[in-house]
Amino acid sequence: MTQIVTLTAELTADAASRTISGKIVPLNVEAGSTNYGKVIFESGSIEIPEAKSIKLLSQHDVKKPLGRAVSFSESDDAINAVFSISRSQRGTEALILAEEGLQSGLSIGAEVLKSKIKDGVTYVSAARLVEVSLVTEPAFKSAQVTDIAAEEAEKVEEAVTETQPKESETVVEETTAVEATPSVEAAAVEAARPTVTAMAYTKPRIEITAAKYAENTIRAALGDESARQYLLAADNTTDNAGLVPTRQLSEIINPLSTTIRPSIDAISRGTLPDAGMTFEIPKITQVPTVGEVAEDAAFTEQDQNSAFLSVSVKKYAGQQTFSVELLDRTSPAFFDELVRNMAAAYAKTTNAAVNAALIAGATADGTTVSTYPTASELLGIVARGSASVYSATAGLPNPFARNMVVSTGQWSNIMSLNDSGRPIYTASQPMNAGGQVSPSSLLGNVAGLNLYVDPTNAGDGDGTILIVNPDAYTWYESPTYRLRAESTAAGQVTIGYYGFGAIATKVAAGAFKNNKA
Repeated sequence: MTQIVTLTAELTADAASRTISGKIVPLNVEAGSTNYGKVIFESGSIEIPEAKSIKLLSQHDVKKPLGRAVSFSESDDAINAVFSISRSQRGTEALILAEEGLQSGLSIGAEVLKSKIKDGVTYVSAARLVEVSLVTEPAFKSAQVTDIAAEEAEKVEEAVTETQPKESETVVEETTAVEATPSVEAAAVEAARPTVTAMAYTKPRIEITAAKYAENTIRAALGDESARQYLLAADNTTDNAGLVPTRQLSEIINPLSTTIRPSIDAISRGTLPDAGMTFEIPKITQVPTVGEVAEDAAFTEQDQNSAFLSVSVKKYAGQQTFSVELLDRTSPAFFDELVRNMAAAYAKTTNAAVNAALIAGATADGTTVSTYPTASELLGIVARGSASVYSATAGLPNPFARNMVVSTGQWSNIMSLNDSGRPIYTASQPMNAGGQVSPSSLLGNVAGLNLYVDPTNAGDGDGTILIVNPDAYTWYESPTYRLRAESTAAGQVTIGYYGFGAIATKVAAGAFKNNKA
């Protein structure tokens, strides 16, 4: 499986064009200290996608984009890049921090595809560039900002004078003078400070337009006190409707997706073979016997037999298609949340497949229960199930039932079980309790079995209580993959998410299920 390595290198920023450029990683010569340890990237080892798809982030935080790559160039000893910085407040602050040397490193995030370790140093021969970040301290000492360019502020001179005031009014004069931004050689970029002079006033009259409001919002964020006063006067929802912005937070509310897989967690796991859509596992079907025989009598004989258990590999896949505008012109959180939700959908589908296999293979309880079991009925199911599973898996290294998988409805019922009002499984003092089950946790213990709550099922039907020996069922799974395709004709991007999995029912009776009357 691939891993992400982050390391840093050299940077420069340019004030006329709002660009930051510099060395992002040295090649062949320097062992940078990264989250991967000491790393040397070999020449030609880093695959770089289309430049505009690589974002410049702040400190590797995907929620803090600063700009996009314009170009990359590779020499024998380094890879250099040029980034266009956004006109956002964060982008302007990044230019200032880079110019003042407070954030003077460029750091890459790369997906390592092929590498080898020699003398404690990882030599990377194949990797894919994921992102580049402006950072405070680079892993590679040579990776520093080398050029900074920020746009020169336009000189603005405004003079608004009211003539012939009414007797009930006082004259108010406003004059705003904006200093030009310092040249590239200057030590810092500082926002201009507007000044207001007035003879006297009863209530300030200010010019309120969307453009001036946006300008003063930026200036206030950079420390301009006059701009703050402008915003205090302008931010009146009654007098200035439409000019008070509605902010959208970066946090996302998502009550629908989850990556938990209780049924898969309750059984054993294996690595999927590297090829084929089926694979086979040898299984003993008949064992030799030893019997008591008379003196000089012939030995008993029973041949050992085996067969192959054939396991089918299934593909689990989904995709999303959306416009390039949605990808390029919206928050970076859109793509991150999309990938998270696709991973959650994959987890839900694969878990449901395993849960169905457990229910299909499990031995049904010979004793039926008409509704949710009482405390004594639940203990009866556990006792009968544990004995049944032990008998069926006696030949396995560990023949005991160890896990219980229940539906959300059964979970709710277990928490309600009590002895004369004393909770049996949710006792705060667990001494002499029958187990530990919490309303704030999907894991617990019931009568000595590890409890897993699976939301795949909700009621009290057959198989909503499963007693399982985890070695009797094994889930084999490949890594998950992502595919991205772009159609210039349709102006769309398609993201595919898929993986392969196989559930091997090694001993079907290694699971036992409740039987609703």
